[in-house]
Amino acid sequence: MRALDRTRQVAPQIAEILRDRILKLELAPQTVLSRAAIQLEFGVSQTPVRDALQQLADEGLVQIFPQSSTVVSPIDTEQARQAHFLRSAIEIEAVQKLTVARDAQLLRALRRTIANQKEFCEAEDFESFDNEDRLFHKALYDAAGISTLWALVRRHSVHIDRLRRLNLPRPGKMQSVLADHAAITDAMEMGDPAAASVALRKHLSGTIALISTMASENPGFVDK
Repeated sequence: MRALDRTRQVAPQIAEILRDRILKLELAPQTVLSRAAIQLEFGVSQTPVRDALQQLADEGLVQIFPQSSTVVSPIDTEQARQAHFLRSAIEIEAVQKLTVARDAQLLRALRRTIANQKEFCEAEDFESFDNEDRLFHKALYDAAGISTLWALVRRHSVHIDRLRRLNLPRPGKMQSVLADHAAITDAMEMGDPAAASVALRKHLSGTIALISTMASENPGFVDK
């Protein structure tokens, strides 16, 4: 039985764990989520499991069929495109302002993240590489003083996150991410907002541009 923090509400914790499994593709689309099995795993009653699954349904990660079953949803590409639009609008504006500011502490943090990603790339550690990717972008939001918007973007990014995890093992993808991060950081360090914006736009568009390819290569995963 998996232990939960009993000082916190149980349903959000179960939702968080299941969400993480879906985002990491440990639970593929059309996987049936047994409520009885979830109750047994976490040692809880029906109510928190029902609430957790409803939360995931609200996020578009599962489909609940009353009196039947709950299954993991395919990746919703329309939601992914909207998340990409939102993220691009925010991050391009942020990186332009940060490039003018030329914050040495931020640049050091971005370089450290890139160095960590290089290590994880060589080790083919996709999960750690992906975690560092999020830290790279979160650093931009924090430095720009828009951390609340990072939380907003994260809430709306579950489908694009799944696409990225599907895309990450493709040959050369991690190297491409590293090159993009380096290009963004180099442009910021040189104080060139236009170049930083171009590099960031290219980076954010990488996964979206491959939706059709990923759908063809992974039948059932992606809802075109």
